[in-house]
Amino acid sequence: MKLLALDTATAACSVAAWDDGEVVERFEWVEHGHSERLLPLVDEVLAEVGWELTQCDALAFGCGPGSFTALRIGAGVTQGLAFGADLPVVPVSSLAALAQGQNAPRVLAAFDARMSQIYWGAYARNAKGLVELIGQERVTSPADLALVGNEIWLGAGNGWTVYRQALRQAVGEAVEISDDDLYPHARDVAELAAGSVEAGETVKAEEAVPRYIRNNVAKKRGK
Repeated sequence: MKLLALDTATAACSVAAWDDGEVVERFEWVEHGHSERLLPLVDEVLAEVGWELTQCDALAFGCGPGSFTALRIGAGVTQGLAFGADLPVVPVSSLAALAQGQNAPRVLAAFDARMSQIYWGAYARNAKGLVELIGQERVTSPADLALVGNEIWLGAGNGWTVYRQALRQAVGEAVEISDDDLYPHARDVAELAAGSVEAGETVKAEEAVPRYIRNNVAKKRGK
């Protein structure tokens, strides 16, 4: 199976070609430069693996949550590529992709959502080595992050960096907080998408849309 995967949910931008578990990826810190770098990264990855886009079985993209503008760019590029090559699409949670990339059985993935909030989700790894969401992905204040069960979790993502003190007060010592500023990778988007493609769980190009979780984009900090 050949997949091309993209992720633009955060200040990082990545593209990966996935061929039955073999991966070639480009990953860059772009901050606000997703629109300038995403298509060049697609071209670089396809050139390295020697594929035409039409040789892919499907496209996958990190559908969010994350930066509203960057998510729209990623979804728009995915739609355009999928339309042009007549390919199905698999939307993959960017929080799940972050969790998939961690070497831990249980991950509390959290992104800074601004306005003193975080996007977060709890993920446990199954027997196949893939993370599965426990409960729902949410946007809350750091103080409202809730632990699931009594196990030790890994806290990953820039939400844990920005709101470290508040999150530590909320979860106590049940979470080992990563000291790295971790971001989702397209290679992990592809790994999670592969099973969906095999199961026929894909969407049409026009259905490749961002999942924001929080829809009130006009709200200002402190309002």
